[in-house]
Amino acid sequence: MKIPPDAIIADEKITRYLLVPREQDDKSKFLAQAGFTQENPQILKSAIRQLADSTVAIKDRDNEALLN
Repeated sequence: MKIPPDAIIADEKITRYLLVPREQDDKSKFLAQAGFTQENPQILKSAIRQLADSTVAIKDRDNEALLN
């Protein structure tokens, strides 16, 4: 499955979720190892877009299943 080039990557998902340190399920430390920090969220957004444009996505699960 290919992610559409016009898929929206919400800034809040990066600045208020991925790059925020947390006690559990902390993604920010992992991303910081690759140079992505709260000081440069646009670089992470650009990297995600580049990856989405250059590779095929693999469906893991349906979001709807998580809501039930």
